[in-house]
Amino acid sequence: MILSVTDRHIRNTGFFFWLPILIGLIVLYLPTFYDLANGLWTEDEQMHGPIILVLSIWLIYRKWPQMIRRSEYSPPAASGWLLLIVALGLYAIGRSQQILVFEIGSFILALTAVLLISRGTAALKVLWFPLFFMLFMIPLPGPVVSMLTMPMKMAVSYVAEHVLFWAEYPIARNGVILQIGQYQLLVADACAGLQTLLTLEALGLFYLNLVQHSSALRNVTLVILIIPISFVANVIRVIALTLITYHYGDAAGQGFLHGFAGMVLFISALILILSVDSFLHFLTKRRWTNSAVTTA
Repeated sequence: MILSVTDRHIRNTGFFFWLPILIGLIVLYLPTFYDLANGLWTEDEQMHGPIILVLSIWLIYRKWPQMIRRSEYSPPAASGWLLLIVALGLYAIGRSQQILVFEIGSFILALTAVLLISRGTAALKVLWFPLFFMLFMIPLPGPVVSMLTMPMKMAVSYVAEHVLFWAEYPIARNGVILQIGQYQLLVADACAGLQTLLTLEALGLFYLNLVQHSSALRNVTLVILIIPISFVANVIRVIALTLITYHYGDAAGQGFLHGFAGMVLFISALILILSVDSFLHFLTKRRWTNSAVTTA
């Protein structure tokens, strides 16, 4: 039976076409995400994982109509089958050997393969960012995290100590341990580590994807500036935890208010990102105005 282009389009966009694929992905990867929800994602350094997953799914849902339109006449890509085989192989190795990099990475490759097989490269061009965004779910190897995290914690501790010293608080530092009054605080990986930097970088990229700036220079500049923004946000979080402990005791610093300090981190980072973006908009607008005046 020969299907017309319109018939094939209806078949590849209909509910009954995508339902078996969705069920297959759920059956295959539900154990993985169940284990993540009860294991890795309960740790402070990896609590961004489910947020990244939910935001990625929302981005796919948001761009789905656009993907359908753009890929209406796009032929399926045979490379998708090869990619699917690689994804299933990585899943088998990752699941059996408990290698999360392979297991989670195979999920992203499987989604990419499904798009290529069903809708071609045009679909991938539309949905590339949600798939790329999912990469932030993948935990980095422990040795890499430890090697890069320690200098970051030292720097954050140093700045937090000097800011509080200038504010005339009784504070001293030994490495990444802050002594304020009668309390000692260890600056942990979750407070100033590499994973926090990656989480805030993901937050910035998500923001840029939503606002869709036309200026490439503005986008690249903001992405680069997210690194110092992350550092400043981490300093604010450590200072907040230190002050909470100093004024309200160790129980408050390690209890509910510790989680609240985590919210302070992301709120302050978001405010800084919006402020920097507004400043870049002002500079871009001013430069465009000056260029227009010069041309005239």
